[in-house]
Amino acid sequence: RSWLANEGSKHLFLFFWLSLNVWLFWKTFLLYYRGLQYYYLHQMLGLGLCISRASASVLNLNCCLVLLPMCRVLLAFLRGSQKVASRKTRRLLDKSKTFHVTCGVTICIFSVVHVAAHLVNALNFSENYSEDFLALNVANYRGEDPRKLLFATVPGLTGVIMVLVLFLMCTASTYAIRVSNYDIFWYTHNLFFVFYVLLLMHVSGGVLKYQSNLEEHPPGCFNPNKTLRENTTVPKAFEELFPDYTTEPFPEDLSVPEPFVQNNFVRICSKEPKFQSHFPETWFWISGPLCLYCVERLYRYIRSNKPVTITSVISHPSNVLEVRMMKVNFKARPGQYVILHCPRVSALESHPFTLTMCPTDTKATFGVHLKVVGDWTERFRDLLLLHSSQDKEILPIFQQRHYPKLYVDGPFGSPFEESLNYEVSLCVAGGIGVTPFASILNTLLDGWKCYKLRRLYFIWVCRDIESFRWFADLLCMLHNKLWQENRPDYINIQLYLSQTDGIQKIIGEKYQALNSRLLIGRPRWKLLFDEIAKCNRRKTIGVFCCGPNKISKILHKLSNVSNSYGTRFEYNKESFS
Repeated sequence: RSWLANEGSKHLFLFFWLSLNVWLFWKTFLLYYRGLQYYYLHQMLGLGLCISRASASVLNLNCCLVLLPMCRVLLAFLRGSQKVASRKTRRLLDKSKTFHVTCGVTICIFSVVHVAAHLVNALNFSENYSEDFLALNVANYRGEDPRKLLFATVPGLTGVIMVLVLFLMCTASTYAIRVSNYDIFWYTHNLFFVFYVLLLMHVSGGVLKYQSNLEEHPPGCFNPNKTLRENTTVPKAFEELFPDYTTEPFPEDLSVPEPFVQNNFVRICSKEPKFQSHFPETWFWISGPLCLYCVERLYRYIRSNKPVTITSVISHPSNVLEVRMMKVNFKARPGQYVILHCPRVSALESHPFTLTMCPTDTKATFGVHLKVVGDWTERFRDLLLLHSSQDKEILPIFQQRHYPKLYVDGPFGSPFEESLNYEVSLCVAGGIGVTPFASILNTLLDGWKCYKLRRLYFIWVCRDIESFRWFADLLCMLHNKLWQENRPDYINIQLYLSQTDGIQKIIGEKYQALNSRLLIGRPRWKLLFDEIAKCNRRKTIGVFCCGPNKISKILHKLSNVSNSYGTRFEYNKESFS
């Protein structure tokens, strides 16, 4: 039951997508293998034609679908829309990044198949040059160097460049490069626009042609007026017997050359085959999603073209920077994220950050916490802090002239928006992965009674004690508020210090409420799940994780395991990369 709740919808959608790919491939393969309109082209190219076109149909589908998960405004709208009432549907939207990666991998695989098939086609175009049907030829003469067909034609040249672009995008998307040098990933991934422009040009070459006059010239028929074919002539007796060149049975005593006889019948036609290029089907596939994506990017540009007002900057321990801002008419829900762009740091580069504080009816400010781990965040910190060596600095708003211009794009949806829609939620954070839950805790501090959530298990694992200071004030205020409202059981806080170095620097008297909740070591996840299931029998519990993959995999596995208490765990995850 738990496995079906977590994996059922995802695997059902994956099966549908996979079936669609298989059906498209097989349908297109049979069309070019058996289709009468491709009879002569198939004779020239063989299976290379069928495989190249079948793989192209799969590429069309996935080049269409790969753009949809990147329409972030559309996904955020659907997630927040009342029309998407099903939680399963909303959770399926959260798999958009996984689906984007799946489509990308499929594009890479079938691009290899497509390229290999067209290499065979180039060779066959050269070796099987047709003297009878010149319109079918791509080569200028028999035995022409196939490399000329690859580099001297529009489809060939654009195809080569597309392969290079795809190779750069694919290699730069690996986990190692994304983590070690995000800039390379970001810049190469933006080559997708070049890829799509080349794709539109690639399919407009009209290299592969079909026969357009099947009724006037059935494939394989004989045209007596054509003398080029094998240098043969039509017998005079044949012309006298069949002046209208219709298909008739041959008299038994009439001898006719073997190529013109089939099952004692001759197939006669009065016209030569006519060939013409297809209208590029790829345009039908990608024009809609590409236009949708471009319109969304234009909307996002217009929405984010005014800089925000930075109200304060706080430098926290362990290289964490907090930035609080204001923006007119900015609205966001707990768990959402924004994309920050600072032109003085980088003219093109932008980075996503989860909101740790959302604007409310009484408070217009919102904020983010960012870990200083790369070139972009280091330059951004140096621009914001007057003295980067200070442990903590809150800069007043009248010093706004010292701040660089900062643009905010968003907000966009994330799985953590659902955490307030469960009656019971388990939120697990690792290090800076606590940021999505900070906005939820801030929201509960403003008022918790209007939400469905009635019990929250908050687990935070850090390597050093100083990291807990990022949100220690927030946790203490929420704890005290719930005690005053006689709801101390509303939130269960467990803080785990995975490394014991420096344990003597315990949080201190200021955060006395957290001292009893600070544990040394790592959580015993199986016992934790059993305890939560026992205390919440026959309930559906939302499990939310933002942290290292090791923790994520453990929680995912435990969420899929059934228990004897009838409790169901629904797993949701946000990753760092």
